[in-house]
Amino acid sequence: MVTGNARKLKEDVPQIVAPADLPEEELRWCPVSLNEVFERGMRLEASVFDVEGKHAREVLNKCRWPVASLCGDTGLATAYHRPRFRRIWVDETGIPIYQPSQILDLNPKPSGYLSDITDTDIDALIVKKGQVLLTCSGTIGLCTVVADTFDNRVFSHDLIRITANDDADTGYIYAFMKTKVGGALIRTNEYGAVISHIEPEHLASVPIPSPPKVIRKRVNELVARSFALRDESNELLAQAEKLLYDELQLLPLNKLRPSYFDKSADLRNFTVKLSNLSGRVDGSYHVPIVDSIMKCLRKNAAELTDIGDARISKEIRLPGRFTRIYVQEGQGAVYFTGKRILELDPADKKYLAFARHEKRIKEQLEIKQNMLLVTSSGTLGKVVLVPKHWEGWTMTHDIIRIIPVSEKIAGFVSVFLISEYGEELMKRFTYGSVVDHIEAEHIIDVPVPLLKSSSTQAAINDYALEANEKRTEAYNLEQEAIRIVDDDVIHAVR
Repeated sequence: MVTGNARKLKEDVPQIVAPADLPEEELRWCPVSLNEVFERGMRLEASVFDVEGKHAREVLNKCRWPVASLCGDTGLATAYHRPRFRRIWVDETGIPIYQPSQILDLNPKPSGYLSDITDTDIDALIVKKGQVLLTCSGTIGLCTVVADTFDNRVFSHDLIRITANDDADTGYIYAFMKTKVGGALIRTNEYGAVISHIEPEHLASVPIPSPPKVIRKRVNELVARSFALRDESNELLAQAEKLLYDELQLLPLNKLRPSYFDKSADLRNFTVKLSNLSGRVDGSYHVPIVDSIMKCLRKNAAELTDIGDARISKEIRLPGRFTRIYVQEGQGAVYFTGKRILELDPADKKYLAFARHEKRIKEQLEIKQNMLLVTSSGTLGKVVLVPKHWEGWTMTHDIIRIIPVSEKIAGFVSVFLISEYGEELMKRFTYGSVVDHIEAEHIIDVPVPLLKSSSTQAAINDYALEANEKRTEAYNLEQEAIRIVDDDVIHAVR
């Protein structure tokens, strides 16, 4: 009996067979001295003795150029951050503030609004053009350069502000920190152990090669032009949105919101006709602001259709969940998540194994230029028009793909969905008690106006497409700057 049950159990258990064609992962190792073990509190986990940091320092030891400190008295730059403070939140009449996690966003929206009576030096939180910003807690090592888009904006305290002693070194410092070696050095201390939180003084122990000024100047020019193109793309999108608002005679959404709650009861409430329930009894679906938006769009648009209209899209797709198998860079398809959808070069890139996911990649996950991507879980309704340099990359299953009929409508639809009006119309479909979700079936029904002026609609579309072209050019310039630092500086041996 025991033998029979054992045989049956063995037959029922699926056999896991490792694919023979997957490349073997490179073994990562480093020697650790006994003294380092004692210094780390007798801990023996490999993560305590970060391999990347040690290898990064070994690479710089072979570098042909002299090595300086990143910051400090003898460094290339100075750095500081601000002390913690208790925030007093108010509505949109307050001071817009942004979080460190937003520094990679191409054009972020405020995370909240501070009261001017908040007990802190607000002016000291303002970032200035030419600074390099570095995240120092949570996800450490994300960085950007303050250009026109971020200039004079208020950012949270938990962000290191770096100012180059020579303005010509700003782009070089940024490009160095974007390399694998530079990033590893930022995330580790001089002994190679991972740092969970970094302070400005830690940057004094980060080595950086000091090549001839002609190299640093070239890198700085590439980075400066890259960020100028990002600013130009944001200006184009702002012009596109202004055209949209002017043509549809749209007010800022906070001015459109009526005082629609019934004040006769202690509980905020409003009335919905039974004929308008549409099978939904959750209050968020029926918030009256949506009715106000719809009336405004119907009044001023030539026609109000929806995303599922055959003139707008030919397919709306939300891939199913699946178990992912990752491989090393260069051995699989680039993969990133919705958390980084608003970035030029997503910081969380991984690589999906072709051998295991080839069919799913081709049929469901791969993204193409001018697709529209919409986040469908967690933070909902973030929209991006896929730029050319993302062509062939893959994204998580939690992203709805809208495949437009043609590029002649893709840009216009993206501008509307990115607007606060489009965002409100998408978010009304939200469901879920803990984690918010929307589905592809919901996106099909999201209203989209078609304009009375076809030339204005075409102009809005062209602005969006041109903005994406500039973002791809910005990406290529940044990659060239990083390549120069990597090949001609860091890995240039004696």
